[in-house]
Amino acid sequence: MEYINNCPICLNNCEPFLVTKDHFLTQETFTIVKCLQCGFLFTNPRPAAEELQKYYQSDDYISHSNIRKGILPVLYQRIRKYTLKRKYRLLEKYQKPGNLLDVGCGTGEFLALGKQRGWNVTGIEPSTQAREQAVSNFKLEVGDESLLDHLPSGHFNMITLWHVLEHVPLLNERMQTLHRLLHDDGLLVIALPNSGSWDARHYHSAWAAYDLPRHLYHFTPVTSKHLLEKHRFTVLTQKPMVFDSFYIGLLSEPYRTGKKNLPLAFYTGLYSNLWAFFHQKNYSSFILLSKKEKS
Repeated sequence: MEYINNCPICLNNCEPFLVTKDHFLTQETFTIVKCLQCGFLFTNPRPAAEELQKYYQSDDYISHSNIRKGILPVLYQRIRKYTLKRKYRLLEKYQKPGNLLDVGCGTGEFLALGKQRGWNVTGIEPSTQAREQAVSNFKLEVGDESLLDHLPSGHFNMITLWHVLEHVPLLNERMQTLHRLLHDDGLLVIALPNSGSWDARHYHSAWAAYDLPRHLYHFTPVTSKHLLEKHRFTVLTQKPMVFDSFYIGLLSEPYRTGKKNLPLAFYTGLYSNLWAFFHQKNYSSFILLSKKEKS
């Protein structure tokens, strides 16, 4: 196990926040700590980088296996198909097609649609299983994380991370790399689960989006903006991911009660979205669009 002495964002001391377990796979217990200064939450201690891969080794990890049987996989696939075009409609309001890098591209569906829309696409995916699917299914250029060190500086007009940054062990180093790779007028797009959402508080230790220990960090809109500002990015806008509350509810109900309860999960997701609408846009997941600060 690896222990982090100080907050990755502001370097201040932390205190225990929540003890929960890996509901998805191993049932091991982990601790989340909270920074006393900026409020950032992160898993501490956590498995060392070379140990993390074993926590992803399951056919039920949909973003890597791309399975299509069962209620949750079918729902995941349908929502993803619907939201892909919506994502591009949003992003292309801020950036015309150019060079696109998707970090944590999974099985490649987002990049494949970008390629159809005229983007020159490159993917990064640490999972061999997912990477091979992206290459074989869509003929995409996808490399493992070592490729990041060899990509040219300032090359990409847009860099996207869809529920990826919370998985990255070296957080500040990754942010520095993203800053280096992005064009001066480029767009950085980061989607994250929101540990400050109503459904996070409702489900507490059973909230599926804590996803310990695969999620090393647990962001809110406030702490994610602190991180972006630290690495010289300016946030342009924040957008909700309204479907995530329903999907997270479907995963969280069995963790909390041991039973699947589709109506209650749907009601919880709906209530969380309504609560967020009236409370500082604190949706279950959110997207931040940002630009490099001008020198």
